[in-house]
Amino acid sequence: MKENIIKNHLLSAQLLFNKKLAVALWFGLSSFTIVQNLLSHKLNNFIIYRYVFYNTLEKVNLYLPYPEHYDDVNLYGPFFSIIIAPFAILPLSLGCTAWVMANVFFLWHAFRLLPIDEKWKNALLIFCAHEMMNNSSWLQTNALVCGCLLLGFAFVNKQQDIWALFFIMLAGFIKIYGLAGLLFFVFSKQRLTFIIYFFLWSAVFFLAPLVITNWNFLTQSYCNWYEALLIKAAKNVNLENGNLFQDISVMGMIRRMLYPQIDNTFILAPAVVLMLSQLCYFKYYKMLRYRLYMLSSVLIFTVIFSTGSESPTYIIALPGICIWYVLQQKTKMVQVFFSFALLFTTFSYSDLLTPYFRSTIVMPYALKALPSAIVWGVILFQVHSGKGFSAKKYSLRGNVHNKMITQHA
Repeated sequence: MKENIIKNHLLSAQLLFNKKLAVALWFGLSSFTIVQNLLSHKLNNFIIYRYVFYNTLEKVNLYLPYPEHYDDVNLYGPFFSIIIAPFAILPLSLGCTAWVMANVFFLWHAFRLLPIDEKWKNALLIFCAHEMMNNSSWLQTNALVCGCLLLGFAFVNKQQDIWALFFIMLAGFIKIYGLAGLLFFVFSKQRLTFIIYFFLWSAVFFLAPLVITNWNFLTQSYCNWYEALLIKAAKNVNLENGNLFQDISVMGMIRRMLYPQIDNTFILAPAVVLMLSQLCYFKYYKMLRYRLYMLSSVLIFTVIFSTGSESPTYIIALPGICIWYVLQQKTKMVQVFFSFALLFTTFSYSDLLTPYFRSTIVMPYALKALPSAIVWGVILFQVHSGKGFSAKKYSLRGNVHNKMITQHA
């Protein structure tokens, strides 16, 4: 009996599709790390978030340092004051716990709405659970941004542009790179409606902080936000300050390994052209597989070409890698490479690969970005070559948003 259990379940791919295991790991690991944070009083990021609300309420500059309250500075838009408000008014420990678990639940819900087979949704949760824990330990908003991008994609597929734009613009008003979800515009069947909702939700989110502040403070805060982002971008690429926690990107790898003075434009401009070049295949727009390739590409691109990317930002890129894997034929080469990409991305900053490996190899050279960069390159090749979603082999019939991808493990 025990041998059959081991043979048929524990050592089979079915373990990756176990819903109970997926839920336990997804919520359990993040719950564990928030307890650690509370016990060690590592709540600095959440305290920063709280003061976005209180400083907006009191009309105090959102982007100056306040060392008497917290380290570092706020880099979130004025609209974030509305997002964080329900958590900011709670006692510190309770608010922090509620914030983290709300993000965990939100991204879990976004995964559940993806147009892929149910078993692969469970696998995605298992694959990304450790990276979600990493994001939770930093009390970061990246899971919220990732969830918004996934929901934007899901609702475009369902032809519900009003909600697609709600989540895409929500992400954009929290972190600028959330606007990458606007690329899903090409998959909308009602593009004029898409544009209308873009302006509608932009106006709503821009003006929303007026509920707790006034017009003059709000407009000045948007100007201050822009200036703060420029200052932060300059700090991210300055290797002289010894900060190895930002710029975990393609530019960061090149800067740290090859050419410290490289201008980001020489990397970003070709990268944007390559990203947009994937959208020139109009005949594939109705294919769900092609759309999922684009989703993967957007999730990864958003992270690996941002100088503000940190280790917890990869909760956005890792689902892109995993969705790419779902779309592949499970050859030995694919399995080996995906195992490398998964382990290196999600465990390179953990003690599993030893503190020495992290501090002397991964961090100094921003190598956490390497697997994501390779996968993005592979996606470019597969999209432009047509491999993986040719009409003969992978065409989906009927309404694309109702079709589910099924793959043999």
